[in-house]
Amino acid sequence: MKSSIFFLNDDARILDLMKKGDEEALVTLYQSNRKMVTSFVLRNSGTSDDAEDLLQEAVIILWERVREDRFEYSSKLSTFIYATAQNLWRRRLARMKKEISVEFDEKIEANDDPSILDELVENERSKTIALALVKLGEPCKTLLMLFYWENSSMDEIAKRLKFANADTVKSKKYQCKKALEKILSDERI
Repeated sequence: MKSSIFFLNDDARILDLMKKGDEEALVTLYQSNRKMVTSFVLRNSGTSDDAEDLLQEAVIILWERVREDRFEYSSKLSTFIYATAQNLWRRRLARMKKEISVEFDEKIEANDDPSILDELVENERSKTIALALVKLGEPCKTLLMLFYWENSSMDEIAKRLKFANADTVKSKKYQCKKALEKILSDERI
């Protein structure tokens, strides 16, 4: 008759089973820690399914460490599983938070409909520029309107406004743009 080994506690028996590759240890760990891990996950924005997944992951991590001789027994196995589950869950929540944040940002960027505030700001900006163009006077007002709003080429502008050539238009456009920027900056003060 084979004599059974006497263990000082359940953890020693489970560790012995794990070292031998006996999957009964997994079942025992799973059952004995299920309530504790489920309670933690449910209190921290998770579901029962999340808790089941997390518990399995924590038990497998312990199993692998014991089997690879990388586990140091310094506290109860339930403490190790609970701490591992906590760490895994916090990482998962952080990942989900980042994903939600990115999805939210993408939805905001994907929304082509301007908000009322955006429209008001754009209208105010347009009014300010229109008033500045009036103050700027001719030929700058027309030159800038032709170039920026009608996308006319330098040659087209030279013909319409009777400038000598495209180079003259470029030079005048630069002067007009600087003058407009000055008017706009003076308006803000």
